[in-house]
Amino acid sequence: MPVPISSLQNHHIKNLVKLQNRRQRDSQQLMLVEGVREAALALANGFTPVEAYLCPELINGAAATAVAEQLAHLEKSDRCALFTVSPAVFAKVAYRGESGGILLALPYWTRPLESIRLSPVPFLVIVEGGEKPGNLGAILRTADAAGVDAVLLSETETGEGTDLFNPNVVRASLGALFTVPVTAVPARQLISWLRQHQIQIAAATPSGTMLYTAVNLQQPVALALGNEANGLSQMWLDAADRQLVIPMHGQLDSLNLSVSTALLLYEVVRQRKG
Repeated sequence: MPVPISSLQNHHIKNLVKLQNRRQRDSQQLMLVEGVREAALALANGFTPVEAYLCPELINGAAATAVAEQLAHLEKSDRCALFTVSPAVFAKVAYRGESGGILLALPYWTRPLESIRLSPVPFLVIVEGGEKPGNLGAILRTADAAGVDAVLLSETETGEGTDLFNPNVVRASLGALFTVPVTAVPARQLISWLRQHQIQIAAATPSGTMLYTAVNLQQPVALALGNEANGLSQMWLDAADRQLVIPMHGQLDSLNLSVSTALLLYEVVRQRKG
């Protein structure tokens, strides 16, 4: 049976608040998933929470009820600890409004490159230095829509990179974090893996010499993009088989990372469908 919680001082509730901080998430290897659609996608794609929190007063509609029933089934089979909380308690732990009264504590996961299932004509996205969780979430959402095989995050040699398990990645992706294979890999290892699989690297850079719509992207391809401030590192520029440019007709020299990614992904879609 679900355990009721009504106190803001409950240790479980205090810990959920802590998990809004990256250092605590990394230490405990736990992330927060809030919202009906996001929780439904996580469960549908085989992600099982270690803890789940329901606010009965906020759960409305068939979709939310179905998620609550799935969580109750997991609790009965001892695969998940289930709690019910009051509206006041849920407001304490929620990081967004209108989330439907459902919050999951989900364990971190790792996905080795070797486990990624490539399509007959591989279609990948590489993101280097994407420090804004909202950008990464938007990229995952677009990657899901465009049918990308995987989103690969290029790490530095010290393991620094995007906060993949930030709640805002989940929020901005609308749950695509659970539908698109995504993993963080050191740059050198990632470049070697792409070479082994004969996947060309197409790097987007303001200094590119080839218009992105003029390059053949119907072959196996990994689109590499860096952040707005610094772009791609020299390592990726040197590794690139093609350096693509998105034309800029104003006074600025770059687009938002998620917007640039969307343009390039749908150019691949256009070419391959056309």
